[in-house]
Amino acid sequence: MNWLKDIPYIVLIGGSVLMAILPFSGESHLLEKLGMLMQGSLSKPVDIFDLFLHSSPMFLLAAKFILEQKSKKSVKSKEQ
Repeated sequence: MNWLKDIPYIVLIGGSVLMAILPFSGESHLLEKLGMLMQGSLSKPVDIFDLFLHSSPMFLLAAKFILEQKSKKSVKSKEQ
């Protein structure tokens, strides 16, 4: 996961916000697909792909944050 360390937080945050609000008019795809998931009507492959596409920057942001927190804890435990 070294490639994830190379991506700046601002890029991941910007990508997360942008993908969460697209399209700019009407209901965002992410909210629409999450609603479909909650209703149990998310069955078409294109809809599942769309949910994955629009939520992937948020998962990458969370993964980067968690990995950095774990590495900070391991460095602190090695220092003691």
